[in-house]
Amino acid sequence: MIYRSLVRALITSAALAAGVLLTGCNSDEISLATNAKANQPVPPKLIADMTAKDMDLNSPILVRLFKQEAELEVWKQDRSGRFALLKTYPICRWSGDLGPKVREGDRQAPEGFYNISPAQMNPQSAYYLSFNTGYPNAFDKALGRSGSQLMVHGDCSSRGCYAMTDEQIAEIYSLGRESFFGGQRAFQLQAYPFKMTPINMAKHRSNPNMPFWKMIKEGYDHFEVTRQEPKVDFCERKYVFDAIKAPNATREPVFDASAKCPAYAIPEEVADAVREKQQADATETAKLISKGTPVARVNTGIDGGMNKVFAARVPDGNTGLSEGGDGQGLSLLSLARAPGTIPSHVNPPRAPSDNLLLGAPEEPKLAAVPAAPAPAPTRVANAAPNAQNDGFFSSLARKVGLGGSADATASTPPPAKPKVIEAKRAEPPRAEAAAPKTSAPKPDTKQAASRPPLKPSVSDTPAAAPAPAASQVAGSAPIISSNSFDSRFGAMK
Repeated sequence: MIYRSLVRALITSAALAAGVLLTGCNSDEISLATNAKANQPVPPKLIADMTAKDMDLNSPILVRLFKQEAELEVWKQDRSGRFALLKTYPICRWSGDLGPKVREGDRQAPEGFYNISPAQMNPQSAYYLSFNTGYPNAFDKALGRSGSQLMVHGDCSSRGCYAMTDEQIAEIYSLGRESFFGGQRAFQLQAYPFKMTPINMAKHRSNPNMPFWKMIKEGYDHFEVTRQEPKVDFCERKYVFDAIKAPNATREPVFDASAKCPAYAIPEEVADAVREKQQADATETAKLISKGTPVARVNTGIDGGMNKVFAARVPDGNTGLSEGGDGQGLSLLSLARAPGTIPSHVNPPRAPSDNLLLGAPEEPKLAAVPAAPAPAPTRVANAAPNAQNDGFFSSLARKVGLGGSADATASTPPPAKPKVIEAKRAEPPRAEAAAPKTSAPKPDTKQAASRPPLKPSVSDTPAAAPAPAASQVAGSAPIISSNSFDSRFGAMK
């Protein structure tokens, strides 16, 4: 397994060289295929972790992001078909506040569910390597939200993105690349304000974003109880998870983010497990509130957060809106090895203002939800490009002979014993009065060439081992080869 990437790289180089001689291959495509940053192999230590957790190098992945914890989790499907945690990466920098992105220029890092296709992977990023989150998705568009080029990238610098070190993004990028070679059409990215636990829900109970957070918590709970990638749909300006055809229906339900929800069902075993978890969480949250759990304090004038591992190594470093920023703890952490190179230009969050208010709710930056959705049908942000935009992954897969048809890896929930969900109107998340549009921030003039060409891999403590599973999960996606990848070279950071 360790030598698989090297062998494939050699085969790919030979195939591309032959293509140049025979057909005059595009020079840009050749340069991307030989891009040293984008083709770094998965580190041997991480491959050893996969072996120990019964995972294949090319099996599907899933990514979860948490602002308050300043952590990025990479989950990977094991041979039973369930997803298990492979590795947790501390986030070097994220910007904005807890809460979803609303408009262009608000510096908010997005929250919600997004799909990352090969077209969103950018090997020529000015921020070492990057991939586009796909914001805005159909839900965001139905609410009139705006923004573009929201990335997960290197360079530890954020203006609405999730920024890692160069070494970290190289490793994460390689995991995504290998999953595409295994046949995954797109991997799911779930972005949250914090881990959706009873204590966090109790602390943030007065936050005006709570209706939105409770809605995406349902998807969080679906993943927690099934360890399967939840199927995501949108209707009536809300998220719907793991929907299937209702009993006696003649066709599959058709969802539109701005339209009334169709009749649909959720597999009974999934619905029951989620309901049981939600009831337990609600009981625990109420208990914590009754015991006097304080409301999260207002941190005036702070823009985003930084994991304490990085804040400890930055002059005047502060974790901002992330957890764990006391001076003594940071001084002790400064002796530990940093998970990557922290650039000299890193801009840590500002220190808390003197007027911190305990017991007062946070005041996230919100803009209004429009009174009515746009009449035009919305287009999902991660939709596959047209046939003529057939780029690097497509041609590479064909030349190397990876064969096979590519199916989405999101597992379709088993159709047994569905519960019918009646279509009914749901109120959209609460928001303030409309804010004037602001112009997009000036594009960064840094050139990709100014970045170092290669970074060593990161070596962190291993993630917790997955729960044991005896057999293949019903409905889980097998690992397949693919020769139908989308182009990945858009105008990205």
